[in-house]
Amino acid sequence: MQQLSFKNRIASNYLISTALLIFVVFCVIYAIVRFSVYIKVNNDIKSEVTKHLKEIEVKENCVLLIREKQWKNVQFNKVDISPAFIQFVDELGALVDKSPNLKQKQLQYYPQAINNVLFDGKLENTSVRQIQVPLYQNTKIIGFMIIAMSLEDSAMVLDNLFFILVVAYPLILLVLFLIARFIAGRSIKPISSIIQTSNIITKDNLKSRIPLPVNKDELHLLSKTINNLLDRVENAIEREKQFTSDASHELRTPLAVIKGTLEVLVRKPRTPEEYKEKIDFCVSEVNRLNHLVDELLLLARFENQKQSLKMERLSLNNLLLDAISRNSTIINEKKLNCVSNFGKDFYVETDSYLFAIVINNILTNAVKYSKPNSEINFSIIETNDALICTVADHGIGIAEEDLQKIYDQFYRSKSNQHPEIKGTGLGLSIVKRLCTLLQIDLQIESKENVGTKVIFGFSK
Repeated sequence: MQQLSFKNRIASNYLISTALLIFVVFCVIYAIVRFSVYIKVNNDIKSEVTKHLKEIEVKENCVLLIREKQWKNVQFNKVDISPAFIQFVDELGALVDKSPNLKQKQLQYYPQAINNVLFDGKLENTSVRQIQVPLYQNTKIIGFMIIAMSLEDSAMVLDNLFFILVVAYPLILLVLFLIARFIAGRSIKPISSIIQTSNIITKDNLKSRIPLPVNKDELHLLSKTINNLLDRVENAIEREKQFTSDASHELRTPLAVIKGTLEVLVRKPRTPEEYKEKIDFCVSEVNRLNHLVDELLLLARFENQKQSLKMERLSLNNLLLDAISRNSTIINEKKLNCVSNFGKDFYVETDSYLFAIVINNILTNAVKYSKPNSEINFSIIETNDALICTVADHGIGIAEEDLQKIYDQFYRSKSNQHPEIKGTGLGLSIVKRLCTLLQIDLQIESKENVGTKVIFGFSK
């Protein structure tokens, strides 16, 4: 079975709900008209009962008309839209007298009917509304006055109304469906734009965006959300391209240096000292290449945060002191003084391996960019809802305009001005990713030629 289009489904759902509502409204209209018609007939019959009870008297078990001749002339000559039929019967239902407008017809007496209560009856093949009023001699019922009115006109009105409603119902639904389909088509027009835009978007064409609808409704929000998604996809692909390009360049550079050094080395015989010098240089470049590959693999490992965390309660003081101990060699080479200000033992819930990578990268940067014979300060303070750990150096600092880019992969601030400082530009990118994974608030404050302060916030 072929599925309806989205536009037709909207129109159909609207039509079903509207059809139910119209059906209920039509039923209510029919019920109100029918009730009004019956109320009118009932009131007319009750009026006739009141009037004719004044025109009769009961004597010696007989019902007598006070002015019989005059009454019959009036009943014979009276022309009404809905004339009242009047008939007198004895206590057994036998005919005593009747109004001239009945002619050869005779109202039916219903012994089971409740006295003084209106009900539907029959006058031969004609439906009538009638009432049976008991006539008393003292306390004894000696007969009944039956008053009835034809329901033909009322039935005709109700039948015509029913026919009109039945004919109008499908016509109204058809018109409503066409209107709903037209309105639905206009309402979902942005969806067509979404489809068209999606069809022209490829990996080589990510610039197209969905036009935003004028009305700020759900479709406007949908279009805006998809545009934001496209922005993120485009940025991600651009970063991926840039990362691939930078990684290729960074890997190619040490390989080219090693290749060039070895080519120079084999051109002619060298002294043992020259061989050792060139080989040591190649080893350092291999180490640099190996370090770069390790950092690239680390980034790839945490790209989708699939690494399982081993959270445990650890001493933050010991984690910092262990990092200082591991880097003691390069710290001593630059004659740096590491000053710790802890006050007491502080504990945090974190992954020891991952946080060791974080603090090691930060300390390595602090050592690389510090001026010789300066200090690196470590401090931990406690607030009402967090532990604040700070690592501050007194080095070359970072220019203010570069602070927004320091987490970008392979970015190094003003690296040309400091060629003696080696690096890959991946350290802070790794730190940022791991801090996000460990739910550590990371902030970096820096001022050129003054120093850099790295602040870690551990929520309690």
